[in-house]
This record gives sequence, structure tokens and C-alpha cells, in this order.
Amino acid sequence: MIIFGSILIICTLLLLGVSVHLAFGAVLAFLAVMGGHDVAGYLPTGHWRMDSVVLLAIPLFIIAGGIMERGKIAAPLVAMAELFIGHIKGGLSIAAVLASGVFGSIAGAANATLICIGSIMMPHLRKANYPRGLSAALLVCSSPLGLLIPPSTSHILYAWVAQQSVLRAFLSTIIPGIILVVLLIIVNQICLRKHKDIKLMKRPENFGLALKTRSIKAFPAMMMPAIILGGIYGGVMTPTEAAGVAVLYAVPIAIYVYRGMTWKQFRETMLHSGVTIGVVMAMIFMVLIVSRFLIFEDIPAIAEELIYSVSDDPIVILLMVNLVMILVGMLMDDISGLLLCTPLLLPIVQSVGMDPIHFAAVLGVNLGMANITPPTAPLLYLGARVTEVPVNEILKPTLLFIVFAWLPTLMLTTFIPQLALWVPNLLLG
Repeated sequence: MIIFGSILIICTLLLLGVSVHLAFGAVLAFLAVMGGHDVAGYLPTGHWRMDSVVLLAIPLFIIAGGIMERGKIAAPLVAMAELFIGHIKGGLSIAAVLASGVFGSIAGAANATLICIGSIMMPHLRKANYPRGLSAALLVCSSPLGLLIPPSTSHILYAWVAQQSVLRAFLSTIIPGIILVVLLIIVNQICLRKHKDIKLMKRPENFGLALKTRSIKAFPAMMMPAIILGGIYGGVMTPTEAAGVAVLYAVPIAIYVYRGMTWKQFRETMLHSGVTIGVVMAMIFMVLIVSRFLIFEDIPAIAEELIYSVSDDPIVILLMVNLVMILVGMLMDDISGLLLCTPLLLPIVQSVGMDPIHFAAVLGVNLGMANITPPTAPLLYLGARVTEVPVNEILKPTLLFIVFAWLPTLMLTTFIPQLALWVPNLLLG
């Protein structure tokens, strides 16, 4: 009864709009008062300790993402994409997806990607007569690419909780991320066929000169992912060190090269990032305590027994596990969902032979999709504010992208293990 009461409290508070860390805090109070549990005994210890160096990468990437968002570092990346494909029908939409992938790979946060790329691309899409509901939905559905294209803060947390290699967790989502980019573009192009009044950008008469000019301007921005990813995969830097380098590199680029912010605005950015970091770390702390409660009470074994009582077919089990992750993700953000699902579901998927790194990819796709799936759908409502398009106009095309892009990516990632394991095995042995 205590478990069901805890679940009821979480679901009720989240549906009422209470923040995640307060909802989980209420559960801890309920466990202490009604269940007689020693909540202090569930404090994160061992390899889950909150003073882990791995966790330091999360606030650093949040700061880097904030600087990129406000420092106009993404603008030259968008301009480069527009130069190559802006003259074809749907080219601006394709540029939006590609820019979201590149920016997300650096910032590692879906909300920063949506705010930055959405604010840059939406005025261009409106000016070119792209349907605003479809365009806003595409920007919303492309923003979680930062969870799939490394480095990703979510996968840093997964590797920490599941005691797996951070690099392998990063690499597991590269192919699923590419598949999702392709499917989003295809679905969008099909939806654009009935729109005949789209204006195409004129290709510059002196393409070579334009390419040279924009390449020079975009070079500092393009060097950022090259330094971060090259340092991590080249074995020169750990993800935490790469996050620190990203911050140090982004500051002078944003202030002196692109002049997107002043030192005063940098201070405001740091204050804003500090608030975000505080909320995220408090949320991680609260959810971790609840996760440890689940482990100490042997809830993963109970859940495994319950699922096997329904079916022992691996396909059915994996479908049920995916359904649980989707439902969890619909109620809370990706970090909270990851911290809750990893200890609960990892033993179950391992019992049917799924590799933990394979599960990292499945979890990444699931939680990315959950961020745009109603009823909670935090990115959907954020997208409505950023693009200034009503939610009811965004909802239908968003559901199309979920059904024909996100869900196929999830099914392929779940049932074809090599999509997640091939790149890690190729590069890391």
C-alpha cells in the first residue's frame, strides 16, 4: 500500500503542475510519516554520491548551453545550412533540423536547443510562408536531438547510475539520432507537398565567395563541437573536462567574436544558469533518494515478476518496458525519468539479454519522445512560447512526427541492438 500511495502522490502532484523535486520530496515525507521508513538511510551513497566528478559535467554543460544560447553562436551555423539548402522547397525546414542536431550536440539540452534554434529559424520560416504550425512542431520535435547526439547530460547520468562507460553511452545514440533526423525530414517534406506558396531563398550568384565568407564566420562556432567531441573520443579529455573547456571556449567566442553578449549579460547568463543548475541538482538529489528506496525495497524484482507473469516473450517484455518509460516520461522531465527508470527497468531488460549500453540508447529515444508527448510535454508548451504559435496548431503535426518519426526510431533501436552497439564496439572495441 505504501508503494501505491507513493505512486499516487507523484502522479497527482505532477498532473497538478507541482515541480518534480517538490513532488518527490512529498513522497519522501509520506514514506517517513506513514511508512515508518528511515528516509535518511536512502541518501545517495557509494557510487551514487552527489560529490562525483562525473556529475560536475552537468552544470558545466548547462553553463555552456546558456552562453551559446545568448551569445548568438548558433546563428552562423544556421546561415551555413541555409546557404546549401535554402533554395530548395523545404530547405529551411531541413536547415532547422540539422541546426538543432549540431547545436544540441554541443549544449546537450533540449530546452536550450529549442529556445536558440527556434528563435533564429521561426522568423525565417514565417517570412518564407512555411505553415507555422508544422514549422513550430518540427522545431519542437527536433530539439530533443541533443539527448541523442553526444555529448548528452542524460547519458552522463545514465552511465553514472548504471556504472557503465560514459563514452559507450554517448556513442550508443549516434545511429538512432541519424535515423531520427532522416525521418523528421522525410515526414516534414511529405507534409509540405500540399503547400504551394512557399518562397524559396535565392542562391547567391557568387556562391564561392558567399561560401568562403560564411565559412570564415562559422569557423569559430564549428570548432566548438570539434574540440569537445574530438577531445572526448580522442581520449584527451574526460566528459567533465570537455564541459569545462566548452565553457572557457564559449565565453570569448560569444563576447568578442560574435558579440552576442557583453560582460554584463554574461553575468546575467551565469545567474540564470545558476538557478537552472540549482533546480536540476535538487531534483537529482530528491529522485535519487526515491530510486534508492525502490532498490532497497526490492521493487525492481517485484516489477520483473509482475511483467513475467504477463508474458515471458522477450518482444512482449520489451514492449511493456517501453510503455512504462513512455508513461513515466509523459509525467516528468528526461533527467527525473532516467533516474527513476534506470534502476527499476535495467534488471528487467538484462534478464531478456539486452546490453546495458543498448538500453542507454532505448532510454534516450524514449525520454526524448516523452518530452514532446502530451499531457505534460514540456517542450511542446515551451515551443508554443518560443515560436508564438498556439499549442492547438502545433499539436496535430507534433503527433504526426511522433507516430511516423519518433516511434519508428524507438522500435528500430529497441529490436535491432546493433544500431546502438555497432559504433561503440567499432570505436572502443
